[in-house]
Amino acid sequence: MSEVASPRLSLPFLTAGQAQKEMTHNEALQMLDAIVQPVAESADVSSPPASPEIGAAWIVAADPGGAWAGRAGAIAQWTAGGWRFFMPGAGWRCHIMDRNGAMLHDGTAWRDEVARPGGIYINGQKVVGERLPAIPSPAGGTSVDNEARAVIDQLLAALRTHGLLSS
Repeated sequence: MSEVASPRLSLPFLTAGQAQKEMTHNEALQMLDAIVQPVAESADVSSPPASPEIGAAWIVAADPGGAWAGRAGAIAQWTAGGWRFFMPGAGWRCHIMDRNGAMLHDGTAWRDEVARPGGIYINGQKVVGERLPAIPSPAGGTSVDNEARAVIDQLLAALRTHGLLSS
């Protein structure tokens, strides 16, 4: 085997006769800790926080500055040795704490997941929302036409609220 790193995650391999194998092994563990089931504090911050906790991570937002300069889109994790950056590949998912939802990397950029708290979104527009109270069956009334129109209006309102019909 002549490769020095794994093909998908670029984890360093140990090599025969290598000195200080624990350094390579620890490097691979640090990388796995950051990118396997990643969790980021935010994806909307473009400058590193002043006092991050060890292990805390962010998805670097556009136009980054400071220690994050030139790292837009990377997962930045604070470690005992300073900032570590991991460039995502297509299909990477990351839970974002301040959004209470996940983002997916499409190979070019991070995108909000379709299913998030409060509904399902397509192109940023809610198409299915939270469940509303039941619509009562028509009953009573003096005119069947007026009663039917009222129930149809309730159904249309519910479908619009859920995002299944446009307003």
